Amino acid sequence: MDTLLTAAATLAFLLLFLGLGVWVFISLALVATSALFFLHGMDLSRIGSIAAGIIYRYSTSWELSAIPMFIWMGEIIFRTDISTRLFRGLSPFVDYIPGRLLHTNVLGCTLFAAVSGSSPATTATVGRITTRELGQRGYDDRLSLGSLAGAGSLGLLIPPSIVMIVYGILAEQSISRLFAAGVLPGLMITALYSGYIMLRAKLDPGLVPATRERRSAMDFLRALWDLAPLVVLMTIVLGSIYTGIATPSEAAAVGVIAAIAIAAVTRQLSLTLLRDTLMGALRTSTMVCSILITAAFMSTAIGYLHIPADVADGIASLDLPPWGLLVVLSLFYLGLGFFLDGTSIVVMSLPISLPLALQAGFDPIWFGVYLVLMVEMAQVTPPVGFNLFVLQGISGRSISYVARAALPFFVLMLVGVALLAVFPGIALWLPNFFYG
Repeated sequence: MDTLLTAAATLAFLLLFLGLGVWVFISLALVATSALFFLHGMDLSRIGSIAAGIIYRYSTSWELSAIPMFIWMGEIIFRTDISTRLFRGLSPFVDYIPGRLLHTNVLGCTLFAAVSGSSPATTATVGRITTRELGQRGYDDRLSLGSLAGAGSLGLLIPPSIVMIVYGILAEQSISRLFAAGVLPGLMITALYSGYIMLRAKLDPGLVPATRERRSAMDFLRALWDLAPLVVLMTIVLGSIYTGIATPSEAAAVGVIAAIAIAAVTRQLSLTLLRDTLMGALRTSTMVCSILITAAFMSTAIGYLHIPADVADGIASLDLPPWGLLVVLSLFYLGLGFFLDGTSIVVMSLPISLPLALQAGFDPIWFGVYLVLMVEMAQVTPPVGFNLFVLQGISGRSISYVARAALPFFVLMLVGVALLAVFPGIALWLPNFFYG
């Protein structure tokens, strides 16, 4: 009962600060300080000492340096014409399958996710091109927005993933193994999305315009040339990681250099571009790292209050089978997705969920992929679904319209989670192949 009261009071503090419109990282720091001061009775000097130690430890973390570098690489791609080239390059190859150019949303987000690591950046970059093009050509608006909302979340799953880096740091797991574990599940979700689009197009041909452009061999050659910059960048980043040439942090720096070189070769590099991309990366990186550090502070605070251990003991006393625990955790994460963004979900829940998962016998690498999939769902659930906000701004539609359009793809993510639970090798085969 004491633990329930303490947890309820901590949650009340969090809801109070978030409800007042306080920034997330400040809210987390205030919750941690309030919980330690009022609920644990700790003096302020001791609280300050704990906070200082956490800030120093995370600020000097080499693994954390990958986050701003990957974000900067994504900003460079976002502000050049690579996204436009991506649509042009994919169009000839998907124009002959059911659903036609609607697949550019799914495949474009999949390819861009392999060099971005950010779900909102993936959604915005691909969406600003495809929504306009598909709308002008007469494709169904709801299916277009829904596929973009779902596929945009692949930026969290397909490496390099910022959320996976955060999980790897907090869970003390190999980021390289996590990156490898995300590849096949990401391709599985891509296949589910494309399969759904093909099925809808077959059942309702009116969703897709009847006219088809005539393509020559030269069109396909030009398409390959348009795809070349993104494919080269993806090969450099992921190839350096999986061959062991570079760590994820080093690969992020290599990716930035390669992105700048591509911008120079395509004659788009300028001081204005560098300034804008640096400022964009600085803003996003500051937000992510601030949330990560203050959430670690709050995790330490609830650890002092014994909430994770007591909750873990309470759930363990229920003697749930592993699948039962997975159902409970899935409902828990779906609930968090209504109120929090992906990074906040990971850093706030991990002290509770990871010990439970390990106690139930789940592989920590597999659990990381499962957790990222659950976070992906948070990107398309109102009222705090970041992808929904991005698409609302791009399309001018209401948030409820975009959320309804994304609902089928949310269900497909649930199917993906079920497949991952039944066949854990989908996530574990590739890291075991590369790293033993």
